Amino acid sequence: MLIGVVGKPSVGKSTFFKAATLAEAEIAPYPFTTIKPNSGVGYAKIDCVDAFFNKQCNPRDGYCLHHKRFVPVQMLDVAGLVPGAHEGKGMGNQFLDDLRQADVLIHVIDVAGSTNEKGENVEPGSYDPAEDIKFLEVELDMWYLGIIKKGWEKFVRTVMQEKGKVAFAITKQLSGLKVRQEMVEEVIEKLDLVPEHLSSWSEDQLKQMAVHLRKKTKPMVIACNKIDMVSGESNFQRLKKMFPDYLMIPCSSESELALREAARKEIIDYVAGQKTFTIKKEEMLNDAQKKALQFIQGKILDKYGSTGVQDTLDIAVFKLLHCVAVFPGGVNNLVDQHGNCLPDCFLMPSQSTALDFAFRLHTDFGKNFIRALNVKTKKPIGKDYVLQQGDVVEIVSGK
Repeated sequence: MLIGVVGKPSVGKSTFFKAATLAEAEIAPYPFTTIKPNSGVGYAKIDCVDAFFNKQCNPRDGYCLHHKRFVPVQMLDVAGLVPGAHEGKGMGNQFLDDLRQADVLIHVIDVAGSTNEKGENVEPGSYDPAEDIKFLEVELDMWYLGIIKKGWEKFVRTVMQEKGKVAFAITKQLSGLKVRQEMVEEVIEKLDLVPEHLSSWSEDQLKQMAVHLRKKTKPMVIACNKIDMVSGESNFQRLKKMFPDYLMIPCSSESELALREAARKEIIDYVAGQKTFTIKKEEMLNDAQKKALQFIQGKILDKYGSTGVQDTLDIAVFKLLHCVAVFPGGVNNLVDQHGNCLPDCFLMPSQSTALDFAFRLHTDFGKNFIRALNVKTKKPIGKDYVLQQGDVVEIVSGK
């Protein structure tokens, strides 16, 4: 799984990325700070099953705090986008190429409207962030359309001459964007396109296909950053009404980064995504830092319930990609050979079965699958059992 963090320059995209990963992303108040994509590991948060067993887990990857399990996910912070990216403007070509393998997108916007379309600082509220949502849609749609149309006439001739399956041929052309054949078949049916009349498909129909496939393969959540600035709240409420199809999260990346850094230094006790924190070492804070923490608590956490960074990640993984977190374990034993309790947790695609999970653990487990057991209920489950969030599964296989 790969989460792409996108947006125009200077909206706090790299701050969001660093807050989510604590990676050393370069942050500066000028456009195109990010030239090469930053890659890092973020974490999706779930209620850990160790509490169900009255245990404390020992994760091999990720971590667990107060029975909240943080499961690693790959993240990519790509170069800032400006209008005309699909034509190569700004860092457009690189930006779009970096996005090919992303499964889901987090679009970070400056909801306060304090940066214009080029990422330059302006008076807060003087720029409409709705334009950023619109232009990103346009850039992605035109990118998909460009790939569909690349060598279109030759493509049409080849498919018609070879009497190939149209959906299969289009899927092959778009495979780099993670387009699957059933997606293409769905849009062909939805648009009432006739495969036998491929040569007569119009530019508008191809664009509608591009839009449909973009939405399917690059679902997006919008992180409304700088929510604490002037006009941030009013713009946020307006945007929610303007774009009802998008999930929008009020967000303060700077606040989250400050809290995570303070927690890392053990100055405060803080679990990402929660609505409060506890100061552990007040003597290490100066007056300015104390005021900053008071501001974060009062203006961000009390008002919105969190800084929004963790919520955005969780929505991307669990609501847009519909993943479920599943733990391997044994009915009679929850520890591995090294004595670690519930060391592993896997994010599985929606509708994954017990057999899929067996293959995820090891190919041999899948090939020699006998049965599976629900460790919580201690009851057997079949290979076609659809995995649920927080399941703990024991796989029994032959040799």
